[in-house]
Amino acid sequence: MASITIRNLDEGLKAELRLSAARHGRSMEEEVRVILRNALRQPEQKGLGSRIRERFGPEGAALDLPSRQGQPRRADFDE
Repeated sequence: MASITIRNLDEGLKAELRLSAARHGRSMEEEVRVILRNALRQPEQKGLGSRIRERFGPEGAALDLPSRQGQPRRADFDE
């Protein structure tokens, strides 16, 4: 098996890793292997725009919008 060295690891991150490993009953090395394995197995997260395009196609959703008539009304904030 291959091995890697991670230099300049923040002490706070190392402490969190140690606590996470202890919670799961694993060594820190095994915890890192599990984290890396899980991170690489997850499908790539797509943005909202990409998901909408996949669902509706490049044309988007076909909406029947009413035509605009007259001038827009001014907002009335008086109570």
